[in-house]
Amino acid sequence: MAFSWEKRHSTFEVLLYTNWRTAIAEKRMYSPQLLDHFEHPRNAGDVTAPDATVRMENPACGDILQLTLKVSDGRIEEIRFRAKGCVASMACASAVTELARGRTLAGARAVSREEVVRAVGGLPAASMHASHLAVDALAAALEQAAGKR
Repeated sequence: MAFSWEKRHSTFEVLLYTNWRTAIAEKRMYSPQLLDHFEHPRNAGDVTAPDATVRMENPACGDILQLTLKVSDGRIEEIRFRAKGCVASMACASAVTELARGRTLAGARAVSREEVVRAVGGLPAASMHASHLAVDALAAALEQAAGKR
């Protein structure tokens, strides 16, 4: 049965319909790689006894990203994230952890916004802020970890 505004519907039914419509629109907007990172995030959570912990917020949109990482023998042994924000921010956070893990600190500093965008299969122009937040948080975490060495 099709949704009709003329009939009386519960708040739950209206929210369900709205969320379904939004999800369909987002699937057309985002690449399969981005949706995979969002639906199956890599390295989510916190590192136990991290060498660096950073929390950054994008003041324009309110997205928040926290990165924790542990360095061993000059390489990123473990890196994890917690994020609150849009689909693109969560996906870029997941991707940046995959790109940085196992690299030297210098190698991780070389991770670029373009590399993150490629890793998620592209971003709409309105979502480019997500790659900036991920790379900026990584740079801050690397600076903090280098300061402890």
